[in-house]
Amino acid sequence: MQVKKVVVASTNPVKVKAALAGLQRMFPDEIFEAEPISVPSGVADQPMTDEETLQGAYNRVKNARAAIAGADFYIGLEGGVAPMLGELATFAWIVVCSENKTGKARSGTFFLPKQVTELVAQGVELGTANDQIFSQVNSKQKGGAVGILTDGVLDRKELYEQAVLLALVPFKTQGLY
Repeated sequence: MQVKKVVVASTNPVKVKAALAGLQRMFPDEIFEAEPISVPSGVADQPMTDEETLQGAYNRVKNARAAIAGADFYIGLEGGVAPMLGELATFAWIVVCSENKTGKARSGTFFLPKQVTELVAQGVELGTANDQIFSQVNSKQKGGAVGILTDGVLDRKELYEQAVLLALVPFKTQGLY
């Protein structure tokens, strides 16, 4: 069986694991090998809107394709925040591209505690804000905000993996997209 090459537009191990796990779940008879690459998102380090976050995921895929040719899949994962109803919500956008198809999906959304929201409003990136408030180190490469706030019941990999699965729908249901 031929190994499918997947370029993940991030070197964050959580994002790489989520991308591979989603592909493996959707296509259990295939073998995937990830090639992580750090590429710019072209948006703020902390995207502050739904649109900016989606654009960051698209830009990461575009930049990964420009850097490494010939992969079967390119996956961009971008975490972001957006104000909603006077609070700050957080989520991620996932974009998956092949030679001739694109899928995209947004993760589940949850609201951040007031202390974290205040730091992000001051320009602090969400991962750094979480580390400060919850006395963590590099939480975005571990369970993320969702892992901290659920005490590990749900972690960032699982949250992103579900969105990867949804972004793969056009690849699973051939002929409809």
